[in-house]
Amino acid sequence: MTEGYPDQWEADVVLSDGGTAHLRPIRTGDAGLLRDFYARLSPESIYYRFFSPRPYLSDRDVEHFTGVDHDRRVALIATIGEEMVAVVRYDRVNGGQADGDQADGDRPETAEVAFLVEDAHQGRGLGPVLLEHIAAAARERGVRRFVASVLPDNRRMTRVFREAGYRAEQRFEEGVIELVLDLEPTETSVEVMTAREHRAESRSIQRLLFPGSVAVIGASRAEHSVGRTVLRNLLAGDFTGPVYPVHPTAVAVAGVRAYPSVLEIPDDVDLAVVAVRADAVHEVVEECASKGVRGLIVVSSGFGEIGDDGRARQEELVRLARAYGMRVVGPNCLGIANTDEGVRLNATLAPTMPGRGPVGFFSQSGALGIAILQRTAERGLGLSTFVSAGNRADVSGNDLMQYWEEDPATKAVLLYLESLGNPRKFARLAQRLGRRKPIVAVKSGRSTQGVPIGHAARALTLPDHAVSALFEQAGVIRVEDLSELFDVAQVLAYQPLPAGDRIAIIDNSNSLGLLAQDEAVALGLDVRPRIDLGPRAGGDDYEAALAGALADETVDAVVALFTPPTIGGYDVRVPKKIMRLAARGEKPIVATYLGKEGMPADLRVTGPDGMPAAGSVPSYPSPEDAVRALAYVIRYAQWRQRPAGRIPELDGVDRDRARALVADWLTAADAAREPGAGDASDQVVDVSPGRAAELLACYGIDVAGGEDGGGVPTRIVIREDHSFGAVISFGIADETAALLDDRAYRLSPLADVAAAEMIRAIRTAPLLLGHRGAEPVNLAALEELLLRASRLGYDLPEVARLELSPVMADASGVMVRHVTLSLARPLGPRPELGPRRLS
Repeated sequence: MTEGYPDQWEADVVLSDGGTAHLRPIRTGDAGLLRDFYARLSPESIYYRFFSPRPYLSDRDVEHFTGVDHDRRVALIATIGEEMVAVVRYDRVNGGQADGDQADGDRPETAEVAFLVEDAHQGRGLGPVLLEHIAAAARERGVRRFVASVLPDNRRMTRVFREAGYRAEQRFEEGVIELVLDLEPTETSVEVMTAREHRAESRSIQRLLFPGSVAVIGASRAEHSVGRTVLRNLLAGDFTGPVYPVHPTAVAVAGVRAYPSVLEIPDDVDLAVVAVRADAVHEVVEECASKGVRGLIVVSSGFGEIGDDGRARQEELVRLARAYGMRVVGPNCLGIANTDEGVRLNATLAPTMPGRGPVGFFSQSGALGIAILQRTAERGLGLSTFVSAGNRADVSGNDLMQYWEEDPATKAVLLYLESLGNPRKFARLAQRLGRRKPIVAVKSGRSTQGVPIGHAARALTLPDHAVSALFEQAGVIRVEDLSELFDVAQVLAYQPLPAGDRIAIIDNSNSLGLLAQDEAVALGLDVRPRIDLGPRAGGDDYEAALAGALADETVDAVVALFTPPTIGGYDVRVPKKIMRLAARGEKPIVATYLGKEGMPADLRVTGPDGMPAAGSVPSYPSPEDAVRALAYVIRYAQWRQRPAGRIPELDGVDRDRARALVADWLTAADAAREPGAGDASDQVVDVSPGRAAELLACYGIDVAGGEDGGGVPTRIVIREDHSFGAVISFGIADETAALLDDRAYRLSPLADVAAAEMIRAIRTAPLLLGHRGAEPVNLAALEELLLRASRLGYDLPEVARLELSPVMADASGVMVRHVTLSLARPLGPRPELGPRRLS
């Protein structure tokens, strides 16, 4: 069977050193690339591949290596720029015979695999990433096992196979190590792939944030031009490396020697800020590629945000940059900044840059970026790093989360998001990062779930409250607006996390104290007896009350409220007394101090650079703001304290039969489709209740049918979302719950803890827990049903929608009364199941 060119196998990938490469199937026209590649190989690399000297490739060799059918013989190459730098291929084998000796109808499930990586690019992670992609292609074509023959002293290649995480067998015959790899993904192989992706993407961002030198291309002599502004900010920020203005005619810009082209700069250039017309960017990128620039910040506009022509220009920009190993921030962005003393990088258009601090900030909006940085500085909040991605054609918030997870300078992460390019990956990364560092996010577009023009992302199809639920599952603190974003960040950056939700309120004004108490009760916090010190309270009074609250084992956090009395002055020692106790870092303290907002100097533990340090107390204009910020932090701390849970192994599950049933039903539907009825991938196939019950039985779920046998009617829905993958929802199956849209949402597959949380997350949960003396339902049985249904949805991406309703739940157990099922062919493998690739 000969297949057409599989363009779905093309991919841009990040290598272990942070650079990029392009992967694609080999073509017959690649003969010249292959010969040039082979000519650059060392004799040792050639010997390791062919087990004998082979100084050149014959015409027959070239024809053989480029002549593939993308099924029996498959080869993928990696290119950087115009050069081929690596190749991997498989040839089907059966019983020791080469596949060419097999009958046409026989497609063996075993293939021999081999790599070859150019010496200059060895050690960059090309072997592992090529193995991931060739394995995915093999599985798509029905190959289940790879056989690899490796010389014993070729330790680098042996490591590639052994460390991939697949189930492997090894034997030693006639001086050669033969490895047999089972290509079914394992928990270990997925963990290995995820860890490599994390390291590579983190490294690619580190290269952008820690450049040794910067070129500003388009550095105009016009005072308020974009290029001149970036250049001025770089110089004013005291960047530690050389800065090179690039201008076609000027000898100098802003007093710094200029060059007519980046190619004329005599030294290396790590980072280029591009501020030229959109139609000139392509040429600039090519020059940067020739110069060996590692990364680009494109502040120029005129790309995806202006329509189809601009979007095509934007896609070409990213394609070209990645092909030459460069990541791109932007286009149409504000820029990036790093306050680390070793680099002091302000490659932005912002006139105000906050000082050094423990917060990493990612903003998609370039237009809002200047306001965000100004408000950050006004509040006295310090940043570690800042990235404005603009149209987010390449570098995204996901990339920054990979970096911040390992960055010791970042204690908390702030995100302003207008779209989610890969929501499922975002949830995975956030859940991992959130266990170590808090993430606070503003997600705009609540009313539309749309994507701004120019952004390289699709609109979300889930309702906004479902997106919020999935954020919550991942531990993300989703706030309503930018004000709340900063309110919460102030606590997370400088105060410890609370152990629980019990708060003490200390005040010198009854009205302020009552406002704080009412807000706390409304938010579900446990308020200890309020301490009203009265209007004449001084520093000693606050010190005693605060010390008592901090020593009280029934108090987890403190809200300190202070307003000056209406007559006379006030004791200026109050903030000092508060600060002395807050500096211990025992429990979080928030304040409303003289109506000030941010990190006031009176409540600040000052670091060596004058910025707030750990123990500084955040202040809010109103008691409600202070309590609300603290409540967000308390809920996050409670999420972090809960066990992450595990995805349990379920007995009575027959995945192979389930997959076979689905494949047979879709094949039959394709055969029955009328000619000209459209692409099969666009068709939804409704499955009869009887067949749906047969599929459910593969996952240990029985469908009883019949009339209502009593209990509480519930509803479970699995749907395949193009952004989030398999999503499961749960709720009560009645009209009131439907009108209120009272459903809990989670990503599949569910962990045991998540299944228990889902049931209790809906507002009508008391009906299941024993409302007004009723007998509680069998929660364990309901949780198990959720686990089995979610596993089915995760294993079978062809399940477009599965609804179990009603599911009757009572004290004895659960009973599925009715099921509806729709199938559709997926557009491709889910991102988390496929090999690593850039979107």
